[in-house]
This record gives sequence, C-alpha cells and structure tokens, in this order.
Amino acid sequence: MSEKQNVTVLCCANSYEQKYYLNPDFERLPESVKAELKIMCVLFTEDIGGIIILQFEEDGNLEIRVEAAQEDYLFDEIGSGLKVRELQRTKYELFRSLELYYKVLTGKMSPEDFEESEE
Repeated sequence: MSEKQNVTVLCCANSYEQKYYLNPDFERLPESVKAELKIMCVLFTEDIGGIIILQFEEDGNLEIRVEAAQEDYLFDEIGSGLKVRELQRTKYELFRSLELYYKVLTGKMSPEDFEESEE
C-alpha cells in the first residue's frame, strides 16, 4: 500500500481561474445540495482567495483542504483557518450527510447501517 491515501474530490473552487468543479460522480446529488456546495466554495474563494477542495478521505470522512499559490501575497492564511472552522461548525449537518452518502455510494456502509445510525 502506498503512503499516500486515496482521496476522492467532491468539489473545488479556484480563485485564480475563477472556476468551480463538481466531480461528475456526484451529479446525482440533489440540486439544492449542489447549489449549496457551489455557493459555499465560491464565496470562500472570494473572501479568502486560493483554492478550496472538499474531498473524501479513504475512510469516507470529508476533509476541507485549502491551497494558495506561493506568490499569492493577498491570500489570508489566518482567515482561511477561521473560515474552515466556521464552515465545519455551520455546515456540520450537510457534511455529515455527504459523508453518509459517500459511504453508502462506495459500499463502505450499507443503507441498513445508515438507518441504524439515525436512531
């Protein structure tokens, strides 16, 4: 097994190219969820700069990763960390639901396991 974990990108936004990407594997998500992800990511890059990446780790947990170009002197590194923690707090239910969706989609969890976790 390689040292680098396998990750699956859910979506990302890039302030340098002013682009948003949603992994086609997640096109079946409800339109409201896709819209919320897009708004959240684009607003993040508008406020902070850089690139925000939402990705699923090998275990199915959703991680928010932020990158910035080395020559980007306007990138707000402190604000980035604060904003990520704010998103983790305010979007907790969305992120948890996405993790469950991903785990069922990839077979890491069965729909029956999901029903049990709801109780």
